[in-house]
Amino acid sequence: MSRLTVWEAETGRQLLRTEDAAEITAALRPLGVRFERWEGVAVPEGATNEQVLEAYRPYLDRLMGETGAGSADVVSLTPDHPQAAAMRAKFLNEHVHTEDEVRFFVRGSGDFVLHVDGKVWDAHCVQGDLISVPAHTRHWFDAGERPDFTALRVFTDTSGWVAHFTGDDIAARFPVAA
Repeated sequence: MSRLTVWEAETGRQLLRTEDAAEITAALRPLGVRFERWEGVAVPEGATNEQVLEAYRPYLDRLMGETGAGSADVVSLTPDHPQAAAMRAKFLNEHVHTEDEVRFFVRGSGDFVLHVDGKVWDAHCVQGDLISVPAHTRHWFDAGERPDFTALRVFTDTSGWVAHFTGDDIAARFPVAA
């Protein structure tokens, strides 16, 4: 189930915890974060990246038209991936992007954690969740010690995912994924 948890960054005091999608959307909107649920599209187990993209093409066409995005791809990470631990470690470092980071969870889950206005906002996303983190927003991503997810990624810059790391160690103080 989708969930949003918000803490004070300095004290770690929890300010909000909700699993209500409408409340999550409303809480993230002032940050410029887009959060919505896309109702299920049947994608067979073991579908290729091309099949996943084709299954979600109507959603992607609408989204890319709204955002001016130029490309979309599929990213998958499984516990048996030889680079799973290294990839998780990279995503766990706080960073920003020069464009919005748009993800849709086809399967599995992960936590997009934002560091905004003295607060830490943990958006736990699951299958069917779309999240768009605005450009230049400090954040990190955690899919847990045994990451297992497939997500659509949408880019304006066709060079794809480019992170600019902040050097802040806040992510180590807020471990979120189990």
